[in-house]
Amino acid sequence: MQGREALRRGDQAQQPYVRSLRTDREPRITELMDAYGLARQTVRDAIGELADEGLVVAVRKTGTVVRHRTPVAIPLSRYRHAMTPTGSDGPWQAATAAQGIDGAMELIGVERVPADEELGVLLDTPGGELVRRSRHAVIRPDDVVQIQHAWYPAQLAEAAGIATADKVRGGVYRALAAAGFAPATVSETVAARLPGPDEATRLRIGGKVSVLTVERLTRDSAGRPLEVLRTVAPADRIRLCYDDLPLNSGS
Repeated sequence: MQGREALRRGDQAQQPYVRSLRTDREPRITELMDAYGLARQTVRDAIGELADEGLVVAVRKTGTVVRHRTPVAIPLSRYRHAMTPTGSDGPWQAATAAQGIDGAMELIGVERVPADEELGVLLDTPGGELVRRSRHAVIRPDDVVQIQHAWYPAQLAEAAGIATADKVRGGVYRALAAAGFAPATVSETVAARLPGPDEATRLRIGGKVSVLTVERLTRDSAGRPLEVLRTVAPADRIRLCYDDLPLNSGS
């Protein structure tokens, strides 16, 4: 299908199908039938294939639209910037700004939750209370690139001023450091899977577009666990860059 190749190239002006998608109006089946001389079911099947490939996505109350696919590199070194005492950008904003992308972090909610067995072990708070912060890493105005959920021991979160929905200037790491809980080490586990229905809706991807999941445990210099962060992002958009890692303890 010629429209598929135009979408892959980002050439939105060359095909009637792509033009109708870029107006944020769902293309009428009859328009596509007339444009390509195809049967109704053939057109429906073609749209389904494009969605499976991650080229288009069905958006509630909008219709079928071309999916955002701007790639974003996420270097581990972004946290060095977050630890400096100046500036107001967090790690996501700093990483996207370095690539000429207008990134922002949107807070979805902050709540107190009991530690389940797994989080209790990771944060050394079995049966204790945690503060969970849920966020979307976006490209303005509304392109959700990453879903984030982070958990902190409740007392630590209160001391660092991150237990409420107030804006955290410069990011959570800087707030932790300012409160005397300076992050020193991180351990990350990266995996791939298919998204759940809610994840697919938030990220505006089809159910067959793989996502990367990252679980990161942050500790201070004494080995005290500070944060468990879990993220989900489309695998075809995120580039995780682990730069300048030492190869031995003496580095």
